[in-house]
Amino acid sequence: MESDLHQVIKANDDLTPEHHQFFLYQLLRGLKYIHTANVFHRDLKPKNILANADCKLKICDFGLARVSFNDAPSAIFWTDYVATRWYRAPELCGSFFSKVCCLI
Repeated sequence: MESDLHQVIKANDDLTPEHHQFFLYQLLRGLKYIHTANVFHRDLKPKNILANADCKLKICDFGLARVSFNDAPSAIFWTDYVATRWYRAPELCGSFFSKVCCLI
């Protein structure tokens, strides 16, 4: 991978709506895949999404990722520390896991 999504967005003023649509499609597919495995990335931001010359994206940096177990989700406590505060998901601002999420 040659770059990250942050660099691609900052360097390219000529990105078309089709580029944006393709990026969003890939991100949603990637998130669906990891969420199906009950994995929460917890640090998703443009710098943690790699991009190549073909505009193909890969989600990276799973250092803060956590796995959710279905047996007792209300008993699982996570730290509220996430490396990049401004990209923190609203459901991570509390002290425990809940099924509530923010749809964009």
